[in-house]
Amino acid sequence: MLLWTVASVGLLVALVALSAARRASRRLESLTQSYWELRYDYTRLRSQVARLDPEQQEEEAPPEPAPPAVSFVPLSSMKKKG
Repeated sequence: MLLWTVASVGLLVALVALSAARRASRRLESLTQSYWELRYDYTRLRSQVARLDPEQQEEEAPPEPAPPAVSFVPLSSMKKKG
């Protein structure tokens, strides 16, 4: 009798876990869809604003990043000559 009780409780826990996983999967799909729709709308609206006011886009453009201070030094240039 104890074996049947453990098996049925295990089955019940498995079904609850499966249900929760399916709900999480649907929620993730919904959030992913919303994310891409927002990205599309943001890009579309940004391009519309850029067409209406091109000077504002130039003022808000980030400055060019400075080149790195440390650059690659090949080992052959470090060899002692002579």
